[in-house]
Amino acid sequence: MVRDDLYITVPSLFKCPISLDVMKSPVSLSTGVTYDRSSIQRWLDNGHNTCPATMQILDSKEFIPNRTLQRLIEIWSDSVRNRRVDSLDSLLSRPDSDLVPSLDQVRNLIKDLQSQTDNNRVFESLSKILCFATKSEENRKSLAKMDGFIVTLVEFLGNAGDRVCRNNCHFLEQVVRVLESVLSKIEDHENLTSLILKTEGRDGLAALLLVLQQGTTDSRIASARVLGTIANDAESKLLIAEKDGLLPELLKLVSPEHDTALIEAGLSCLIRISKPKRAKSKLVHLGAIKSLAKLISDSNSTVSVTEKSLKVLETMSSSKEGRSQICDDAACVAAIVQKVLKVSSAATEHAVTILWSVCYLFRDQKAQDAVAKANGLTKILLIMQSNCSPAVRQMSADLLKIFRVNSKSCLSSYDTKTTHIMPF
Repeated sequence: MVRDDLYITVPSLFKCPISLDVMKSPVSLSTGVTYDRSSIQRWLDNGHNTCPATMQILDSKEFIPNRTLQRLIEIWSDSVRNRRVDSLDSLLSRPDSDLVPSLDQVRNLIKDLQSQTDNNRVFESLSKILCFATKSEENRKSLAKMDGFIVTLVEFLGNAGDRVCRNNCHFLEQVVRVLESVLSKIEDHENLTSLILKTEGRDGLAALLLVLQQGTTDSRIASARVLGTIANDAESKLLIAEKDGLLPELLKLVSPEHDTALIEAGLSCLIRISKPKRAKSKLVHLGAIKSLAKLISDSNSTVSVTEKSLKVLETMSSSKEGRSQICDDAACVAAIVQKVLKVSSAATEHAVTILWSVCYLFRDQKAQDAVAKANGLTKILLIMQSNCSPAVRQMSADLLKIFRVNSKSCLSSYDTKTTHIMPF
């Protein structure tokens, strides 16, 4: 980088390991490595399931914004624009870089949290704790293990019904974002579920719903991820699905015009909570099929969004109401066919399972016609010749039988009609 003949050294911490440019929107993978959002999204969309820097296989393709680093980059950029080039060390030693407190300071902040009643003071402490959490994986581990920390956060959520908290959504957003930052480091997710969903006198779901309704994009992402994490058994999935107003808010997240990370967080949550029959039924009646059809039809949808949309549709297709709605929407069936062998092996498997469900199990003629019209038979034949899984091959063989039977039936009908008009 050159300015007025002065060569400015960009701190390596600010450069994306992929593009080597200064990061505009730094995000961290589950491996703890930070990349620019657009670069890592492109890497993942190309079908990779590893961290580019470490080549570790990713437990999750989701990432979290690295706000501390983003703030440092902003401060550094300002100093460059003002012709005052600061080193990384000087940035970290500045007063506003009490951004990142030490471990001992964090311990004291957490002690204060447990006795503090002033929401503004608590908010300030939570902001500092969040900066500490986003700095490194080790910090997040330390936070998750600190006595009483998670319980204190859940207590703040449980007081969402209080007028003070309800009128201060910013406070709840901060609580949710701090909780989400350490989710992957909490060892006992069942205990977390019990604390949020099953503690008498607390309504943690009300806080998470309020953040979904009124929060910023990052806070809504955090809320959806917390909901997905605590949906770890049939009872918790139903409690979440039957919370008034919650499913409609989750469906709003999966609109094509939203940020990709927000859509993915919403879809991941829907995948987790949509297994119980009552949850599926409720989602179908709320118009989930149409919302998902829009996503898979959108040419701008990423690989991950398409895979997750098809996964939720696959779950919907296991219910009678879901199959019926899919069958009634020829455009949806055609969009599913188009994704076969076009996106990824996971997307193909989900798509074939849906088609098998509506065409073979449900034997719906409208769905079969829509598949045939969308050149589905050719796709099925190509799958049979590909290196697919045994399950996908079997489902494809079943679908092939259906279409061959239909073809013979059509030919037979044609022959009969021809026989009647042929002169003897």
